[in-house]
Amino acid sequence: MSHLEQMIAELCPDGVELKALGGIGEFVRGNGLQKSDLTDAGVPAIHYGQLHTYYGVWAEVTKSFTDPALAARLRRAKPGDLVIATTSEDDAAVGRATAWLGQDEVAVSGDAYIYRHTLDARYVAYFFQSARFQEQKVRHITGTKVRRISGDALAKIRIPVPPLEVQCEIVRILDQFTQLKAELEAELEAELQARRRQYSVYRNALVAAVEGPRVPLGELGTFARGRRFTKGDVVESGIPSIHYGEIYTDYGVSATRAKREVNSELLAQLRFAQPSDVIFAGVGETVIDVGKAVAWLGDGPVAVHDDTFSFTSGLDPKYVAYAVQTDDFHAQKANHVASGKVKRLSSAGLSKIKIPVPSAEEQIHIVAILDSFDTIINDLSLGLPAELVARREQYEYYRDRLLTFEEAVV
Repeated sequence: MSHLEQMIAELCPDGVELKALGGIGEFVRGNGLQKSDLTDAGVPAIHYGQLHTYYGVWAEVTKSFTDPALAARLRRAKPGDLVIATTSEDDAAVGRATAWLGQDEVAVSGDAYIYRHTLDARYVAYFFQSARFQEQKVRHITGTKVRRISGDALAKIRIPVPPLEVQCEIVRILDQFTQLKAELEAELEAELQARRRQYSVYRNALVAAVEGPRVPLGELGTFARGRRFTKGDVVESGIPSIHYGEIYTDYGVSATRAKREVNSELLAQLRFAQPSDVIFAGVGETVIDVGKAVAWLGDGPVAVHDDTFSFTSGLDPKYVAYAVQTDDFHAQKANHVASGKVKRLSSAGLSKIKIPVPSAEEQIHIVAILDSFDTIINDLSLGLPAELVARREQYEYYRDRLLTFEEAVV
């Protein structure tokens, strides 16, 4: 029997009572703090968006600060309070929480709640990560494009409340496990990045080794721009579609099925990529991003967004998708990207970029080699990515076990 099991047997032999969060604490909504109010010095401040991107289970120092005069008018979390993000674009991130353990009060933005309570702060923050919390939370989430949960809804969620000594022991164990997980993930991420760099070098060399002249894409095929549709046009069943942003987030070198579909009523106004076309993203946040491409290998046409270009040629589409990942392509592309807040690449610019053109047999050979590398690097069922996923799942399972108790009969 572990030390924790002994503690539970001695201190709560009849089980642990589940209590509503609202019954053991209060939720106070943050106010008035905008991103533009954040500074590098002043009063500690947390913007709700930073809870999604920067903070973990607990924090003792803040990433940002704000003007003392503004902070005096804002609601502030005290040491031991939880700071909770109450909006997100996806359900999983709604309710992400950080225990504030700093010495001073911290100003909190709107779209975040302060939870003031009597429990161990890190214990509550770990609970907010647990499967039990997630299962209860989803029943209270509202909104469509932006998902939200209110303080009143959070107050209804029940948390197991063992004696404080047990809470502290669980926190001690999870802190250790979290540290070990972070160290292992850092090692695996470093190894994965090293392999990606190795893969990039090999891809560059393999394409560069092709003999013969480099030919402009405009002489090898034709570009056709897509037509506009919006996220509001997405439906569960309709016309297969690819939005330019999805090329960055949802697709690799090639695709046989579209991730999303748009309303069939749009058929007459859409433009389509055909099987074996290569779809280029014409807009990106950085010069290196813009121009990312995916080979469309589906059985039929797919509707493409107006910030994409379909490239039709007699080349192997996956060879083209690999060739436009090389350093040589990026170096040429930089000369044709329109600078600004958003980077844009036109079909005229793409048409001028040159790639090597091996024989059809050599194209197939190069694709086969790079497919093997791509699978090892990116397939979540193989290699280091799978190891990362396994470690995270192991941690989540262990955390949820520690936060699960036999319920006391009240």
